[in-house]
Amino acid sequence: MSDEIYVYYVSLPTGFKEAVMKCLDGYTIYINEKLDDSARLKAYHHALKHIKSGDFEKYSVQNIEAIAHI
Repeated sequence: MSDEIYVYYVSLPTGFKEAVMKCLDGYTIYINEKLDDSARLKAYHHALKHIKSGDFEKYSVQNIEAIAHI
């Protein structure tokens, strides 16, 4: 994986742990700043799993999450 990965802690709505967006030179991961350190790390690894699996090239957002939680 040679894409750049940018990580930002932001205020996300309740129930959202992280969001990932494909950008020009890689991916941007937004992690909910309201989470504790352990939950932030889990959210980061969850996002990385989607990136490393190439999910953004294969599926819609709804399908990505449905498959990830089987």
